[in-house]
Amino acid sequence: MRIGIVPRLNPADGGVYQYSLTMLQALDDSNGASDGASDDALVIFTRDSGHPLLGQLKRPVWSVQSLPAEPQPARASGLNVMRRLVGEGPHREAWRWIRRRLTTVRTKDPDAVVFRPDLNRFFRGCGLGLMVHPVPGPLAFEAGIPYVMAIHDLEHRVHPEFPEVSRNGEWEFREYYFRNGSRYATLLLADSELGKEQILTFYGPYGVTDDRVKVLPFLPASYLACDVAAEERQRVRTTYRLPERYLFYPAQFWAHKNHAGLVRALGLLKQERRRAIDMVFAGSHSGELRTRVFQEVNALAHRLGVAAHVHYLGYIPDSDMSALYAEAVALVMPTFFGPTNIPVMEAWAFGCPVLTSDIPGVREHVNDAALLADPRSVEALADGIDRIWTDEALRTRFADRGRRRLSAYTPEDYRRRLMAILDEAKDRVQCETPRMALRACDPA
Repeated sequence: MRIGIVPRLNPADGGVYQYSLTMLQALDDSNGASDGASDDALVIFTRDSGHPLLGQLKRPVWSVQSLPAEPQPARASGLNVMRRLVGEGPHREAWRWIRRRLTTVRTKDPDAVVFRPDLNRFFRGCGLGLMVHPVPGPLAFEAGIPYVMAIHDLEHRVHPEFPEVSRNGEWEFREYYFRNGSRYATLLLADSELGKEQILTFYGPYGVTDDRVKVLPFLPASYLACDVAAEERQRVRTTYRLPERYLFYPAQFWAHKNHAGLVRALGLLKQERRRAIDMVFAGSHSGELRTRVFQEVNALAHRLGVAAHVHYLGYIPDSDMSALYAEAVALVMPTFFGPTNIPVMEAWAFGCPVLTSDIPGVREHVNDAALLADPRSVEALADGIDRIWTDEALRTRFADRGRRRLSAYTPEDYRRRLMAILDEAKDRVQCETPRMALRACDPA
């Protein structure tokens, strides 16, 4: 069968970028008679055709094609032209203020599916029998080709209080592609049993059944090199002017990542226990919401007197991440979202002890391989930070448990699961009438 894959290949996309790379590399390693996909032709559809991975694929059955351009509403197109004319400079802030007020927020009706006969013709013309979407989105169901789609979280349903999943029509848009992506999928991928349970809870009423949701746990990013030479460690230390000892948190500045909770905990430790602890944040803070969170966190650090101990590295290239993990005292990740967070597994790969959130999903994922703290409690976070910062035996214990937990699920295990899922998807496509093909091809 000819199978299309639509990965996210922009490193700035964070976790879904790492997930896409993991899936592509697993498919590239699927050799041998026992792999159902070994004779399939695989086509990558992307707008990032210059990504180095695409030139490193080993299997001869790969090909790469560009995705069709997305149509833009007339108003958005005109505003983008104005943005280019405005150019760079201090006046850009005034432009952003004007643009926010000229751009109408269009609330998406989650049940009003806009099928795309043009995309259906395009992908059918490529000879595709199945598509794989490592990142959920409307392209999956609007194109009308049978597909497998990953659902990494449903936090707009679980935590709608966070603006990044609810503001300016974001909740409705997410519900549009999750609800319909689930409804029309051949198979769905969840990262954990809790993730599967949430899919069935929220979208069972729309026809999703247990047999159509497959659990495919995450792997740590494949680009990380666990053996980091002393020279490389020193290079990264010098490049980023790292303190001698530090806690590490690689995460974009979304509110749910809880950078503010960490800074409050650092302030509490300094004020009540006279303990000054250095925290290194790595992650983007571009865009309106992330910029606002970054500014609030920075102001909070100054107000609590810990600004000198909070270090912002911004976006970090893949080549520098290994040394940052290897040199850290611990990873501290008090996120409100789950169930699975890739940095936890990355830390385990380096023997870096982990402090993370005591919340459903995360609790089950880490089991006994991380120190847990309530992310809503500044006192609990401060206690956890104090323990993992000062207790070397505790750090060693959690580092050892993390390595063991990670070794229980290998890249080979992931590849075999993925191949079995694709085998089942192909069988379903060949034996059943596609759920939406006729409707997708009907321009009405």
